[in-house]
Amino acid sequence: MLMCARDDIAGAEDWQRLPPGDHVDAAAESFRMLADPTRLRLLWLLCGAEYDVTGLAEAVGAARPAVSQHLAKLRLTGLVATRRDGRRALYRARGGHVRRLLAEAVEAAGHHLTGAP
Repeated sequence: MLMCARDDIAGAEDWQRLPPGDHVDAAAESFRMLADPTRLRLLWLLCGAEYDVTGLAEAVGAARPAVSQHLAKLRLTGLVATRRDGRRALYRARGGHVRRLLAEAVEAAGHHLTGAP
């Protein structure tokens, strides 16, 4: 059984067992996707609303082809989902777990930058 890694749920004993290798590999790939500032910005926006490629490109100040490539990578790693609206593809973050992961990462960065505990 895989335990949720939240501090309020997982006990100390849960942190003494390594998760399955395929879970670690998938998590590492997700973190690699978040290591790019443009992808991080895109995913942040997608946590709050659905966007098409044009809207995202305008919001982050990037070219549409580059945004499309970033979205394809985020989709392959399961961080982003799509739905069709006529001819448009709309993108969104793929659940609350993505929102929590991103919020924790940005909060941790803030603590690092400000020196807050």
